[in-house]
Amino acid sequence: MFKHRLGFSLIEVLVAATIIAVLAAIGATSYSSVNKRSRDTRRKSDLEQIRSSLEQYRTDKGYYPSQGAGTWVQASTLSDLTSGGYISAIPSDPKSTTQSYWYQVTNPSGTPTLYYGYCLTAWVEQGSNNDSCPGIIYNTGIPANEYVYEVRHP
Repeated sequence: MFKHRLGFSLIEVLVAATIIAVLAAIGATSYSSVNKRSRDTRRKSDLEQIRSSLEQYRTDKGYYPSQGAGTWVQASTLSDLTSGGYISAIPSDPKSTTQSYWYQVTNPSGTPTLYYGYCLTAWVEQGSNNDSCPGIIYNTGIPANEYVYEVRHP
């Protein structure tokens, strides 16, 4: 009669392994994408926090902090915001220690030079470039093929 076999055939094991591998690859890709979106959301939120502090500073002083005198500087140098109580600490990038948030004052006027505009920017992992602040790609070390997110006034 029929012999009763114990175990699985090689084909059955290969099909099961293939299905598991495909599901694992889909899960890893989705997890990676969710993490990137999460970090980008944090970066945008951090820039909004700094922007809000800059607006409070301008309301009090009538102009924006002049760090760098019109050149790109790391936002972490905005000591006027932290020492003045406008923000407790300048946020840092959630993933990278080599990338940071960048700040540039614009629209100089008056003597001594007072600034009535600014650009804030961050490198993001997903999205599109809204590179409207001049020189950001070339003056901050953000690679030219990467995405940037910016807030500016005006």
